[in-house]
Amino acid sequence: MSKDNTIAVSIHPSHSFYSQLQRNTMKPIVLFFTSLVLCGVNGAKILAIFPVPARSHYILGSALMRGLAERGHDVTMISPFSEKNPPKNGSYRDVVLTGFLEERERRSKEMDMFEMENLNLFMLLPFFINMMIESTELTLNHTNVQTLLNSDEKFDLVIVEQFMNEALKGLAPYFNAPMIAFSTIGANTWVNMLVGNPAPPSYVPDALLSYSSNMTLYERTLNTMNYVYAEMLYHFYSFPRHEQLYKKYFPNNPGFYDTLYNASIVLLNSHSSTNQPVPYVPNMIDIGGYHVQPPKSLPNDLQEFLDNAKDGVIYFSLGSNLKSADLPPTKRNAFLRTFSKLKQKILWKWEEDVLPDQPLNVKVGKWLPQQDILAHPNVKLFISHGGLLSTIETIYHGVPVLTIPVAGDQKLNAQRVVSQGFGLSLGYKAVSEETLTQKVKELLENPMYGKTAKSKSEILHDRLVKPMDTAAYWVEYVIRHGGAPHLRVAGVDLPWYKYMLVDVVAFISAILLLTVYVFSKIMHMCIYFIKPTKQKLKRN
Repeated sequence: MSKDNTIAVSIHPSHSFYSQLQRNTMKPIVLFFTSLVLCGVNGAKILAIFPVPARSHYILGSALMRGLAERGHDVTMISPFSEKNPPKNGSYRDVVLTGFLEERERRSKEMDMFEMENLNLFMLLPFFINMMIESTELTLNHTNVQTLLNSDEKFDLVIVEQFMNEALKGLAPYFNAPMIAFSTIGANTWVNMLVGNPAPPSYVPDALLSYSSNMTLYERTLNTMNYVYAEMLYHFYSFPRHEQLYKKYFPNNPGFYDTLYNASIVLLNSHSSTNQPVPYVPNMIDIGGYHVQPPKSLPNDLQEFLDNAKDGVIYFSLGSNLKSADLPPTKRNAFLRTFSKLKQKILWKWEEDVLPDQPLNVKVGKWLPQQDILAHPNVKLFISHGGLLSTIETIYHGVPVLTIPVAGDQKLNAQRVVSQGFGLSLGYKAVSEETLTQKVKELLENPMYGKTAKSKSEILHDRLVKPMDTAAYWVEYVIRHGGAPHLRVAGVDLPWYKYMLVDVVAFISAILLLTVYVFSKIMHMCIYFIKPTKQKLKRN
């Protein structure tokens, strides 16, 4: 099936009757959903805040806001980045969090990002929480944000990236606008708890764990412990800290918890072809893959390099946060020696001017147009860090992948790649010439991975409407209705001990204990009265 197809009907095309039926059925469906998208809200003012100083997060926020601007909306984007080529249609404005990128660069030099693989799970979550508490205050206190807050501007909608930055949700009631939450990594603990979405730890692994849905007893135990640990951290540490920030910067807003649980919908950067199928409450909407654009023309040198690769090309990139140039010499040499033995050409995202001992079949670039490269038919393998955007893009273009996960959700994504059969994974610690050669050889020579990748690609493309149209429809739906309280489940309004049935368990336990106690007392009294009677009978 063509990658451009948005509808697929499972009827063999050779039958003319069914072909005609297919054409007649598709037309009204397409027209119906197109009318839903086009009959939206024209010219709404939308504020979005994506404060994480990581380009992958910005790509998602920018793609969404560009799409809304191209539909005629007036959008304002708060982030550490700025749009170099804003859309011609509509209005697009950046409120730049100046200094954020420089601070991130300074901190990355102080710590080895590759060492994050060694962080204990129970240390990793507090690390992220504290980092985001600090980032949230820096965002709210930023001069450019304060200027916006002190202006007389009005907004029809506020979109907040949901990434452990709960105090930022205060922007919605501050501007008296409904709120949409956006999750860059799909459904996870810090999204589920805010919309009352069930996520049984028996088969839904935490985003920071590398487990599949089919967990062993040990894995389910650890996953459950982490689930309880995360809930306690959020409710008793993270939320109170964000409540302090919320009251400090939004003193006239409604209560913090009234705002915290008040997202009209949650847009999720996920899809059943890229993420594990899990339960969703009605206000959770999948739009994964919406950021992928049609392939553009490559620069001449890259086009020539890819076109002339008769044995194919391996594309190697560790994303925007991890840098290949920071690899220690032992790991870098493992890649170099492995690549030098291959007949394929290698295109390597390398952030410095010179790659020491660069083999003849290797071409490097400080920045490479990843989506356009993966779209080239000569790309046979993608070596990736396992970030979600890279995973979505390799599925979109049907390219098998070797993941080398380090931190965050990368290990979970790598596990999904392996379990779904369109790639392999290699832990960063295990990287050596021998292990790399083995994995790369298996992926290049076994056609199963390529076939599975193409099959996953077909699933990702087989959608009734394009994911950007889905996102636009639901954004405009919230604006049209001034929110979407009718999509909220009752679980959102329950305190945690009621939602987790702690009070019910305590009540039943108390009844059982009382029953046992009363029964034991009755038995004791019976024994007390029966014993003297037996002794009397013996004497007689």
